[in-house]
Amino acid sequence: MLAGLLLGLCTILIVVSAIGRYALTTPVPDSFDVSRLLIGACIMWGFASVGYRGGHITVDLFVEMMPERARRWVEFLAWAVLLLFVVLLAWKMFGRVDSAMRSNESTFDLRLPVWPLMALIWAGTAISIFTVTVRLFLLASGKATPEFEREAAQKLD
Repeated sequence: MLAGLLLGLCTILIVVSAIGRYALTTPVPDSFDVSRLLIGACIMWGFASVGYRGGHITVDLFVEMMPERARRWVEFLAWAVLLLFVVLLAWKMFGRVDSAMRSNESTFDLRLPVWPLMALIWAGTAISIFTVTVRLFLLASGKATPEFEREAAQKLD
């Protein structure tokens, strides 16, 4: 939900700035800096959603030929590698947020501090750690099968 709201906000900012630039020769100040940081936040909060739903892009050429048990192991291994990647990304992103805050990094036009938007990106990364960990738990417990998820979705409807 948050990723969609951020994407809508970013889209509005870009459209208003483009109209201002071409129609009024006055773009929205700092629209470039703010929109690029909002896009980063959209990506990371969307990534958290992927971890929650388990709907990432996969190439199942060889996995489809494997027995069910081997498929589950391959999927578990893939999510474990993804968890490692997300933990490392969150660690590096936190360092970037800390650096921006300590150095008083700001936008070009209005001199707005950039660390709050970077912290929003980091928060999406941190939530991704949680959602990918939950997905790993569901895979390990056997509750991440398509049948189980369909039944759970029907109970929610």
